[in-house]
Amino acid sequence: MQRLYDFLRRHPTGVDTFWALPLLGLSGLWVVFDLHGSERALSAIFAIGLCLVVALRRKAPVKMLLLTAAIGVGQLLAGIETMPADFAMFVIAYTVASSPTVPRWASRCALAGALGGPALSAVRFRSAFNQRSVGESIFFAVLLTVPFVLAWVLGDSMRTRRAYWAQLEEKAARLEKEREAQSRIAVAAERARIARELHDVVAHNVSVMVVQADGAAYVLDAAPEQTRQALETISGTGRQALAEMRRLLGVLRTGEQPESGEYVPQPGVEQLSDLMEQVRGAGLHVDFQVEGEARELPGSVELTAYRIVQEALTNTRKHGGPDVAATVRLAYKEDDLDLLVEDDGRGAQRELYEEGGADGLGHGLIGMRERVGMVGGTLAAGPRPGGGFRVSAVLPLKPER
Repeated sequence: MQRLYDFLRRHPTGVDTFWALPLLGLSGLWVVFDLHGSERALSAIFAIGLCLVVALRRKAPVKMLLLTAAIGVGQLLAGIETMPADFAMFVIAYTVASSPTVPRWASRCALAGALGGPALSAVRFRSAFNQRSVGESIFFAVLLTVPFVLAWVLGDSMRTRRAYWAQLEEKAARLEKEREAQSRIAVAAERARIARELHDVVAHNVSVMVVQADGAAYVLDAAPEQTRQALETISGTGRQALAEMRRLLGVLRTGEQPESGEYVPQPGVEQLSDLMEQVRGAGLHVDFQVEGEARELPGSVELTAYRIVQEALTNTRKHGGPDVAATVRLAYKEDDLDLLVEDDGRGAQRELYEEGGADGLGHGLIGMRERVGMVGGTLAAGPRPGGGFRVSAVLPLKPER
């Protein structure tokens, strides 16, 4: 049945031709047995034309409508009464009204023919149908009109339904495209987030390793124990950096899942103490202060706070100069979380870093601003009075109304 249905959909003209053959046979029998003389030849021509209308109704609906109208007028003028082939008039009225590709004027012409044709036929062949009064003529005209109008109404309702389904399909296709576009945007945003995470991880850990390596090389002969500690710090920091990079890069591998089945939790304010110990172990003196009552924070705020402090301390080590010290202050307010990272290094030269200066990168403070902007906060960074550099951020703890 499915194959037959597919065949019928692929070959509509062949199906219409198949149905036109029985109609042609019935019309031929009617012409042979009920008509005589010249009337027989003219009726045969009209019957063949109406069967052609049925066969080509979907291939050329407007032309077949005009042909049907011409045949109908010819029947009235020649005085040829209703014959089996006139069934094609019902068919073409339905086809023109139901096809969404047919112009509306053609559908209206079909409706006009459905209303006026039966009335003209009732008047023209009044004597043939034994109509003795005006009431009988009107009744006969209405009786002929109703089927034609019903055929047109059925076709017009089918046209409306097809247009509705086509609109739904178009809407579904548009929503699918929008969903795909949103998915691509989400993937791009996730990759940008991973790139920022990767920058923070690499910049922080590599800077620690460079500082420790320089220190180990300086005291290699004079203080072997300090050299050993520096190498252990380099080893631990390298392993940590590799683990985080493996986790972040694993997300970019389509279709692959992490070995543990779930991602490592993102760092938050609770891990700031570990970060301070790591930084102090790298030789940077840091004073860490917490003000206010600690409480649970949104995950995005915690990650942003951690990355800002991490990036600020990394910048201090890279650009602050020798013997630099830093202060980190974390303040819990009622509606926001305040961060302040200050150092006493060479703050005036650090302006180049913000604008992508000597090293040509300049992604540190840009990444900070992007992170703070995503949570709806504010960031201020620049040299502080008296020397050094200051990074101040306010992260809201409640969504904006």
